[in-house]
Amino acid sequence: MDGQIQSTPSRCHELAGALRMRNVRTRTGGWGLGVGEPQEGELSRRHMLAAGVSALLATLPACAQESKSVKPAAAAANQDAPAKAKPEAAAKPSKIDASWPTFRRTADLAGVASSPLPSKLKQKWKITSKDGFTSTAAIVGEHVYVGALSGEMLCLKLATGEIVWSYRTLDKVEKNTFLPGFQSSPAVTADGVFAGDEDGIFHAIDRKTGQKKWTFASNGQIIASANVVGDRLIFGSYDSSLYCLKATDGKKLWQYQTEDRVNGSPAISGKHTFVTGCDQHMRVINIETGEQETDMPLERFLIASPSVSGDLLFVGTHDSEVICLDWRKKEIVWQYSDEQRDQPYHSSAALTDKLVLIGGQDKQLHAIDRTTGKGVWKLATRGQVNSSPVIVGDRVFVGSKDGFLYEAKLADGTLIEKHQVPGRGISASPAVGEGCLVIGAEGNDGALVCFGE
Repeated sequence: MDGQIQSTPSRCHELAGALRMRNVRTRTGGWGLGVGEPQEGELSRRHMLAAGVSALLATLPACAQESKSVKPAAAAANQDAPAKAKPEAAAKPSKIDASWPTFRRTADLAGVASSPLPSKLKQKWKITSKDGFTSTAAIVGEHVYVGALSGEMLCLKLATGEIVWSYRTLDKVEKNTFLPGFQSSPAVTADGVFAGDEDGIFHAIDRKTGQKKWTFASNGQIIASANVVGDRLIFGSYDSSLYCLKATDGKKLWQYQTEDRVNGSPAISGKHTFVTGCDQHMRVINIETGEQETDMPLERFLIASPSVSGDLLFVGTHDSEVICLDWRKKEIVWQYSDEQRDQPYHSSAALTDKLVLIGGQDKQLHAIDRTTGKGVWKLATRGQVNSSPVIVGDRVFVGSKDGFLYEAKLADGTLIEKHQVPGRGISASPAVGEGCLVIGAEGNDGALVCFGE
């Protein structure tokens, strides 16, 4: 499908092409808890896909049953509890604002949790997949939803990790091939789970049963997550387009064509959605009409998803900068870079009223003054930080390619604790909801781990 894309040649295209040119290896061994046995003829995705994903993040950009209505994602939390759950096994009673229904929880992609976490995290459960996880999980009510590189979308019980259902990207797999994997994170509404796969198919799954509701085909792989506004789903594709679909039936409401691949998730504020990508532009699109209202050339590759707050937009670049934009004035307010470690930022920023927090490929988590753009503190890890940080009260959590989840004080970056997640490193981001934190790791037998009390 990539060959069908008509756009300006760039380093984004070169690496994306390399991502697909991988050696074939036959899958061996079993699968961990929660992922079904592979069908005969399927190939290992760990060697063919996840290694390519790691190369992508480490080097150049990869420019990356009908209901009557769709309820807001957060409202879905109150409809989830099994009727006969045992008291000792059930998760805490869900609240409307205690969920994590999409990649960064809210449509503005601010990365701030509303659910508290215990002062001391303990592992509640873990499952493993032969190909691991790069998708950020969603937590709604008493369930966790997560896509695997092996091509399954899983629904798990939050309390125990027990599988409720498993959905596959293809019904049948031909010999010596594999299921298209999920790199994008699921968006969960009251009755649906939505995510795109590496073959460019966008899937709508019945949240209760795990059955297919509908699919929509784009012309390029989908690695970024959809955002939800009302009854609309908005997502980008490697076919250089931003799509808006009707959630109930998948009808295309509009399609906006950019000039290169769209890697990140679109941020939403009011009637506008904000899209960045390999065409080095920041575009403001009217959600209702799909018409462009603002085009701001930035002359920088943008791999990460932007975060928006009022008139300001915050995003890391592949050109080793974090920038703050006033999208109404079409001005750069400030630019931040670490002169000692000049490395790209593929992480998406988390926002407080004072700080911008973002991970870098320089192996550090950076805290930046939101007003001035000056560095406040840095937290060192032993691997690239492509994971996007999450703010939980007075703490911040982020994953690293060194295989650890880092927990630090928000005020000064003091390390509180490191939590190991089995696999070959973390590029997924934490999901925090219902008093739990869930995060996955890449690699052979990469684990999905739930931390809580």
